[in-house]
This record gives sequence, C-alpha cells and structure tokens, in this order.
Amino acid sequence: MIDSYKHQGLRKHLVEIIRGKGITDYNVLAAIGKVPRHFFFDSSFLKYAYEDNAFPIGSGQTISQPYTVAFQSQLLMLGKGQKVLEVGTGSGYQACILAEIGAKVFSIERQKSLYDKAVQFIPTLGYRIKLFYGDGYKGLPAYAPFDKIIVTAGAPYIPDALMEQLKPGGILVIPVGGDDVQEMTTITRISEKEFQKREHGKFRFVPLLEDKARED
Repeated sequence: MIDSYKHQGLRKHLVEIIRGKGITDYNVLAAIGKVPRHFFFDSSFLKYAYEDNAFPIGSGQTISQPYTVAFQSQLLMLGKGQKVLEVGTGSGYQACILAEIGAKVFSIERQKSLYDKAVQFIPTLGYRIKLFYGDGYKGLPAYAPFDKIIVTAGAPYIPDALMEQLKPGGILVIPVGGDDVQEMTTITRISEKEFQKREHGKFRFVPLLEDKARED
C-alpha cells in the first residue's frame, strides 16, 4: 500500500471540501487528512477514494461519505483517551478516524465477511482497535460503560442496550429512521435515568442488522 504525494494532496482537498460544508472540529479534520481512505478501496476503484461520496464495499454495505464520517465524529465531541463503541465496523474507515483522533475504539460488525476482512486489515495500518463480531443492537455490555457510542447504520429505533452502556455525560450518535432516510440523532446521558435527545438533519445509511435480520 502506497500513500503518495498525490494521495496526500487529494486528502488535503477533501478536507477543504468537508470544511466548506461546515465541519469545524480541528481534530476531526486532521484525522480525515491523515487516514489514507484509498487503502479501504479495491485497486480497481481507487479513483473514487477521495470523492465526497459513499461507495459500496460488498455485503450490501458502503464506506460512508467522508462528510458523514466527519459530521458524526464531530457530534461525538471526542476527547483523547475516551472509550468509544462503534456499531457497524464496515470497512473500518470510521473506526480508524476515531483512533486517529485518539479514542480507545471498540467496534462491532454484524456481517462476518466484513468482520473477517477488518480483523486482517486494520492492524496493518497501525491502529489498535478492538474488533468484535456480533449484534450491534446489543452493544458490548462486557466492556461498558463507554464515553461515546457511534452507530454507522440506519436504525429503526434507538436500542435501550446502547443507552444503558453510556457513561453519565456520554453521547450516543445514531441515525434513526426507515430504510430510505434517517434523522441524525444524539442522545446525551445526563444522569442515571435522564437522557437528552437532539436531532441534526437528514442522512441516508444502509440498515442496521440484528439477529432476526442476519444475512452473512
């Protein structure tokens, strides 16, 4: 895998596109500029790696649009060393962005083929991310609580298990809605029993799978 001056220049241009769309978090922009997105693409499709678009990665999933990755990452208000659960590893790109920012990342993937690929691939990039194969609706109770949780697929509802695995003061970022369009939503845990919900606009994600909808 080669990260050439051309690739670095394309990333710099991508950062400026994302900044122009309203992303202001310096750490998020720096991570987008650092992580080689073309490493997550098949060699036949490298020309699409630095376009601000989602792209298919197999198993009915996509690598998210860079702006969407940045938008969700910014909503997390992530601090270095914070413990983050990502639901939906996919290609691993979002997880690597979080790790580049300085998070301790735990990521769970429902599609076995994508999980197997991520387990082999992500360590070659130098990121220490804990990867799990399982049902994202259930989170990772054995490793809870988390400072932040991010869901990278469209969920028809907000799973109680994920809310319960947030620390007080923690933030859950999740796109909520039907298969066609979702509302980007944040849930902040104010106290043991009190949560605050906010909505941040419409996005499009592939559906979040659970056991009853399993398609490996």
